[in-house]
Amino acid sequence: MSTIQSIHFVTGKLAEASLREVVSALAEKLAFRYTIDVLPITVAALMTPKWLMRHLAIPNESTRVILPGYLEPGIDEVRNSIQLAYPNRNLIVECGPKDVRDLPKMFGKKRHRGEDYGQHSIEIIAEINHAPRLSLQELITQAKRLKRDGADRIDIGCDPSSRWTSIADAIKALRDEDLTLSIDTFDPWEAEQSTRAGASLVLSVNETNRHAAKDWGAEVVVVPDMAGDFIKSLESTVELLLNQSVPFRLDPILEPIGCGFANSMERYCQTRRLFPDIPMMMGIGNITELTDADSAAINVLLLGFCEELQIGSILTTEVISWAQTAVRECDLARKLVNYAVRHRIPPKHLEERLVLLRDPSNPALSDTAIQHLATNLKDNNYRILVGRSEIHLLSANVHIRGTDPYEMMQSLMALPESKNVDTSHAFYLGIELQKALTALTLGKRYEQDESLNWGFLTRAEKHHRLTRARSSLR
Repeated sequence: MSTIQSIHFVTGKLAEASLREVVSALAEKLAFRYTIDVLPITVAALMTPKWLMRHLAIPNESTRVILPGYLEPGIDEVRNSIQLAYPNRNLIVECGPKDVRDLPKMFGKKRHRGEDYGQHSIEIIAEINHAPRLSLQELITQAKRLKRDGADRIDIGCDPSSRWTSIADAIKALRDEDLTLSIDTFDPWEAEQSTRAGASLVLSVNETNRHAAKDWGAEVVVVPDMAGDFIKSLESTVELLLNQSVPFRLDPILEPIGCGFANSMERYCQTRRLFPDIPMMMGIGNITELTDADSAAINVLLLGFCEELQIGSILTTEVISWAQTAVRECDLARKLVNYAVRHRIPPKHLEERLVLLRDPSNPALSDTAIQHLATNLKDNNYRILVGRSEIHLLSANVHIRGTDPYEMMQSLMALPESKNVDTSHAFYLGIELQKALTALTLGKRYEQDESLNWGFLTRAEKHHRLTRARSSLR
């Protein structure tokens, strides 16, 4: 028979109401006993290990102690001090999250990501469009950036309207940078020049140029003919290349939404059934570049399809503004879908860096918790919180709520309490209120002085408010 654990939670005065609200719900759901120790400090983030030990009192029945998340850097010192202070107790001591709203994650069933996460089977081919229009240095710079972002192969896109007479020089220069290359052309001369210079893959061949492929000494991508039965034309080219011992992969061509998208997805399934052991490729740009939607989620979905169908390479590009990080998205997506398919689980709670516009979770602060904080504030430091429908600006004797940062600042500056707001402080509050508005608009989590979470695009910010608070405390 298991013993019900008793957990001792430690917090500061301002977080008390929020903590009680969250812990009460958790205890009822998970059947544990608890105590809450509200230490004589306003902001829990300002606790230090030594200060904590002067004020901490752990009840006799407690088996586990959960401290504020900001103590994590000093957790070993705290554990050693608690062991010395309570030598006969077998206490589990750990830090909770910095934000009390994340506390349920410590008790939940968030999916475990195994050590094998990060494996992938899909090759990313990143195309540089209209390469002949770029200078050699521009071409090299773009190619090296795409490789850094996760591309395994750089595809050099030619102009179908004119022949690139210096193509061999460009390919040689790129190969000197240790780049794996493909050439995107139907022109047999451009293909021959490129493969002689070091390109190892040609996109693409069909009835118009397939007879020349035997002379290139490179792998080719087989696409359907412009007219007629798509699958039959693939079969015809496959038969020729097999007879000539030319290595190849198949791409039945992904059509844009509204132009045969569903039928083209079925062609990939049909091609895999007909050629179960032949490598395949999908050019995903016809969807990401030609759909008015952010590309990250689309890339995850398409790469998931590729992973299940064992389509071993994708061709992407970053021309349109909403797909300008497509290679980085695909690099994360291929690891996510590979793990999901291998472990036969949904790709959920495994790769939060791909959640860009929204947030992985955003439990809203209750009106009760916000009002408790507003009532108990005794200092003139300003706190900004985002509730369910409004932004709240709080300080001693100040509680301004609204959805327009300009109006909120006007309301603040009209109060006698605003005499402590100088130019730099007003600038800071304006920035934070605008971040809060963005969070409110998108349903994102807002935490004052912290970056909004934009997944792998998040930019770290300095902690201006907490730095000032600590300085005044000293």
